Amino acid sequence: MSESIHKRKIDEQTQRQKRRIRSYVLRQSRMSNLQQRAYDGLFPQYGFTYDPNKVITGADYPKNNPLIIEIGFGMGHATAEIARKRPDRNFLGIEVHSPGVGALLARIEENNLQNLKVIQHDAIPVLIHMIPQMSIEGIHLFFPDPWPKKRHKKRRIFQSSLLSIVSEKLIPEGYVYAVTDWEDYAQQMLETSNNHPDFTNAYHGSFASDIEWRPQTAFERKGLAKNHRIYELFIQKRRINIQ
Repeated sequence: MSESIHKRKIDEQTQRQKRRIRSYVLRQSRMSNLQQRAYDGLFPQYGFTYDPNKVITGADYPKNNPLIIEIGFGMGHATAEIARKRPDRNFLGIEVHSPGVGALLARIEENNLQNLKVIQHDAIPVLIHMIPQMSIEGIHLFFPDPWPKKRHKKRRIFQSSLLSIVSEKLIPEGYVYAVTDWEDYAQQMLETSNNHPDFTNAYHGSFASDIEWRPQTAFERKGLAKNHRIYELFIQKRRINIQ
């Protein structure tokens, strides 16, 4: 893609992003003393500040390994555990809520996770502006806000527009791994991804089997306590054959 076409696409995405409805609500939650100390002391080392004129790649980590992004990591338990189990990958966690950022920074220090960093910002502009094309191996989206009321469903982050943005950032055969315990959101995810031309479903158009390396999250435990089924979606970017 030429530089001028790429710039025009970025400008178009930026304008759509400015008009879009946010998929989250900022809550005025106070950080604990531990979270505050971690936030103040560790963010300069393990955090990125949002800057649309800069990019984030695997080269920003001690080891230039493939980069995987998690959108909305909550308190970061599963994020840190995955990073600990997969030292051959770099991870970037995106979260808007300060207590979660502080909590994950504390886990990074506690476990000496040199392959995990964070950014506190809306995920969409981070993806559009700070992630180069075809530079990431995967996207994790675990238990995003289901916005269960009918009038709020347009706020759900998993939309065809998100997949189009993500598709530009993924390497060929890179993946999106999404998990929810809300049945109608799961069906929306499945239908949206099956109808998107850039992706193929690794499980024959259906939900994935249990993926062993993903630890159980706090939201997952709450869902299971309510007898909710856990739905896992694993899709991959199609490889384009150039004749």
